[in-house]
Amino acid sequence: MNLLIGATIVFASVLGGFLALGGHISVLLQPFEVLIVCGAALGAFVIANPWQIIKDTGGGLRALFRGTAHRRADYLELLALLYTVLRTVRTKGLMGLEKDIEKPADSTLFQQFPRTLEQERAVSFLTDYLRLMSLGADRVAEMEALMDEELLTLKKELHRAPRSLHTVAEGLPALGIVAAVLGMIKAMGAISESPDVLGQLIAGAMVGTFLGVLLSYGVVGPLAGAMNRMRDEEMKFFHCIKAALVAHLHGSAPAVAVEHARKVLYAEVQPSFHEVENVTTNAAQRMGERQKAA
Repeated sequence: MNLLIGATIVFASVLGGFLALGGHISVLLQPFEVLIVCGAALGAFVIANPWQIIKDTGGGLRALFRGTAHRRADYLELLALLYTVLRTVRTKGLMGLEKDIEKPADSTLFQQFPRTLEQERAVSFLTDYLRLMSLGADRVAEMEALMDEELLTLKKELHRAPRSLHTVAEGLPALGIVAAVLGMIKAMGAISESPDVLGQLIAGAMVGTFLGVLLSYGVVGPLAGAMNRMRDEEMKFFHCIKAALVAHLHGSAPAVAVEHARKVLYAEVQPSFHEVENVTTNAAQRMGERQKAA
């Protein structure tokens, strides 16, 4: 929604101001200038990036129109899952989670948290470290350092797409100049024409510069910034898991470990203490019911 509102404000301000100055929109309708600027930008993007980043950029742009990467409800469910997992480890040991760790998608424990289960990479991050802990890796400093290294790699990977998009934004003004120069070459070839015709050709040529600057600072640059922000939000999902696991390795009770995880979240998505208490209480009740049924 913010993207549509922002884009509307940008184009309404620019085009509205142009009309208010007495300009004619028909002058801006230069399809070949658009082809030169946008086509060259797309080609440069393809040259600079492997297929994986191109695909990831497309996925990131689609995600922008869906809104925030993770909402408060997603984090509440994640915290409930972390509490359930850590409480199971506390009562049954890591061997009690062996089947759940190996195949999370088939696990009745993980299936209680469908939103989190959809985050395959985050679930893999969690289960990988639980598996390491079950193998005897319990040195807190080493585990935390390994998590930090993986998160650093993940951050670099997630930010490749917005960084590539930002590079395109930086190049668009120059590509606009290329389009303008080509337009001027065409205009100079018609120097003997009447002033009206020559004026139209020069105006059309200048549209290239206008288009390059507008797309750079009004569209592509902001999209790169928005994607960068969303990727930072995605990283918080992993930081949340890390905080809970590190607290657990330090010997904290499940409820305390979950509180550590809650504290690393941004204010706009951070659940309150009482909200987390409610979901962990419900999770504890479900665990009790399953144990009785077993």
